[in-house]
Amino acid sequence: MTAVVAGKLRFLFLPFLLSLFGKGGMAKMLCLVTSILAVLLSVSDYGVVLPWVTGMLISGVSVRERIWSRRHAGKPHHP
Repeated sequence: MTAVVAGKLRFLFLPFLLSLFGKGGMAKMLCLVTSILAVLLSVSDYGVVLPWVTGMLISGVSVRERIWSRRHAGKPHHP
């Protein structure tokens, strides 16, 4: 039972954990808020879907921006 609850919480906080690898503090804060909303709304059947997907989108963009900025850090910008 404890392992199931720990696994569910890890899954619900996945957007926040992923955003820790990203760039920017606002994305981390938004992902933390969406993860908390996902935990609070997980009592209903599909209440967790919208906050979790929103958090994953925010954290995905944040990680993509970090990768992009590191990849292009030493190169000159060409339009």
